[in-house]
Amino acid sequence: MLRQILASAVIAGALAGVLVSGLQAIRVVPLILEAETHETSGKTTGTVATAHHHDVPASGHRHENGIAVTRVWAPEEGLERTLYTVLTNVLTATAFALLLTACYALSSDVDWRRGMLWGLAGFAVFHLAPSLGLPPEPPGSTAALLHDRQIWWFGTVAATATGLALLVFHRKDIIKVLGVALLALPHLIDVPQPDTYGDMAPPELVSPYVVAVLVTAGVFWVFLGALSGFLFHRMKDLK
Repeated sequence: MLRQILASAVIAGALAGVLVSGLQAIRVVPLILEAETHETSGKTTGTVATAHHHDVPASGHRHENGIAVTRVWAPEEGLERTLYTVLTNVLTATAFALLLTACYALSSDVDWRRGMLWGLAGFAVFHLAPSLGLPPEPPGSTAALLHDRQIWWFGTVAATATGLALLVFHRKDIIKVLGVALLALPHLIDVPQPDTYGDMAPPELVSPYVVAVLVTAGVFWVFLGALSGFLFHRMKDLK
């Protein structure tokens, strides 16, 4: 069984990671690059020049047009950035595939159709429900403190996953009511808000970015669920 889980997850994760990288390159990445130009120009405009009388190594900060600019490591544009993106997506997809195949092992026999339903559940838990309170944000967006957002995000994921499980796997009405309550609970709690507002990303860029991210995530989860379910079903007899 362990071999079945690992093999299904690794193959499905690798293929889904490559797929989502291609989907992101079509719409999400161009929007990110456009938002980064606004973010960079906004930071440069709002930076106060500081006098320095000595050269600073590249790992610290440098001068551009008389302005002190901190240099933070980032992958180079082009092939390097693309490779890091694909690698990150493959590792993330494999982790999600391991989670899905573990669920398959605990449930009844799974094929690609049931795997697709599990994938839709994963999309609802990890993307759709959290985005109702904290939608995807392009670079340059003003956001609340990371710690606060993480707490709300993890709470929403846990409540949504538990609520869906109660609705699907239990027949008692009182349990289903509890499941619905758990689904609604995170959205009745105040979502973390930024202390100040002043987005550098233009408003007309935000909505297309949110749609592109959610559509890409939805396709990713459906594909990952269907493929991992198919592979898990085909490999069930492996010893």
